[in-house]
Amino acid sequence: MEAWLIWLIFAVVLGIAEIFTLTAALGLLGGAALITAGSAAIGLPLPAQLVVFTVAATAGVLLVRPIATRHMFRPQLQRFGVDALIGKSAYVVQEVTGREGRVRVDGEEWTARAYDDAVVIPRGAIVDVMQISGSTAIVYPRE
Repeated sequence: MEAWLIWLIFAVVLGIAEIFTLTAALGLLGGAALITAGSAAIGLPLPAQLVVFTVAATAGVLLVRPIATRHMFRPQLQRFGVDALIGKSAYVVQEVTGREGRVRVDGEEWTARAYDDAVVIPRGAIVDVMQISGSTAIVYPRE
């Protein structure tokens, strides 16, 4: 079997392993093996292929991996879904008590409950969404 084909198989195996581990290291080693497969295809001898693999792998792990891991573990900058509704203001469509009610948040009607069970919020009031529990907005009246 030719050397370039062995390096290519090695690159594919490392790429598949990267899919299951998500470490960003095995994928970079697979990329280095792919570069080495190219150098073997143009006819470089085995010692030169090993040098190419070592340089490419070292450069990938030392230069690219820190950037990739920084992007993978960056905190989420924007809230999505129901988490984005927390903190928004809402309009009371139907009186809200500790058990029931309806509010309109961003044009959508939600079932609602008062954050404080003792509070009754009249229709037409403006409230703040404190949290979302299932499909129910937990709200508190604005002062």
